[in-house]
Amino acid sequence: MDAPRSIPRRHALARFAAAPWLGLAAATCARAASMTMQAWPLGTPQRTGIHDVAPAPDGGVWFSAQRSGHLGWFDPRSGKTELIALGRGSAPHGVIQGPDGAAWLTDSGQQAIVRVGWPQRDVRLFKLSDGTPYANLNTCAFDGDGDLWFTGQAGVIGKLARKTGVVTVRDAPRGRGPYGICSTPHGDVWWCSLAGSFIAQIDRSSGESRIVEPPTRAQGARRVWSDSAGRIWVSEWNAGQVSVHDPRARSAGGLWKSWKLPGANPRAYAVYVDERDMVWLSDFGANAVLRFDPRTEHFDSWVHPRDAAQVRQILGRPGEVWLPESGTEHIALMRSA
Repeated sequence: MDAPRSIPRRHALARFAAAPWLGLAAATCARAASMTMQAWPLGTPQRTGIHDVAPAPDGGVWFSAQRSGHLGWFDPRSGKTELIALGRGSAPHGVIQGPDGAAWLTDSGQQAIVRVGWPQRDVRLFKLSDGTPYANLNTCAFDGDGDLWFTGQAGVIGKLARKTGVVTVRDAPRGRGPYGICSTPHGDVWWCSLAGSFIAQIDRSSGESRIVEPPTRAQGARRVWSDSAGRIWVSEWNAGQVSVHDPRARSAGGLWKSWKLPGANPRAYAVYVDERDMVWLSDFGANAVLRFDPRTEHFDSWVHPRDAAQVRQILGRPGEVWLPESGTEHIALMRSA
């Protein structure tokens, strides 16, 4: 395996001032009015291709700049955006905060996992071994032991052992399609296959995956997220649904439940469960962000004021839900009023 590499910080940073933040609000009912949507243009001289977001430990928000090859950092207090270069040919897809407080990215352009230390902003690459076919790296999640698992749409599941820096990759069951991935409060790891239309749990000892079939055929499972009870929520792109799987349920009828998103042609991309176990989704079909309450089975919806916002992965921290508008080069925030 290739050893981790460091990229000098020199010439790696750039800062850009965005326009003052824009206050935006829309609601479909009185309950929805308790939330506001606010958005900022990134204000960078080149298009970043903002894809996924993750709250940073300093109050800022990271984003993967897939087109320009950077880790972005947005400061909502000043409205400034900073870009940290990840390396030649970089095209990052996913970004999350690790247990070490660093930003961790899946970089399909460099065929590598990238760690950006914070606040030092030092960049290290953990490359897939030489000769590994193109993996089209997608997203990643840390398990309960501190190891990083990741997906590759070309048909791979991988692991970075954080203590040794060793990267291993294995073929995913049923070939191409691995997309979203998440960890549960118990440290287990689940992923989903967009092309294969299933979800799977990783055996952390062997690295093998146990497939779990959703009840809707060819639904296009795009992203997964765990709630506080370890139930796995799935955004179903082709079916326009959100589904939940409870691994602890004993009866077959209690394993799955599904809900169609409102509207004529829903396309559920991202799913994220907040600290109150409210389920957030992005709907490309309605150009909206949705909040689903599992207790009442009620959807609230906020339509983006810009056409084709195309929000990819949603992430947040208590009281905040962050949205990357890949179609408009904005970053948006849902917050309690």
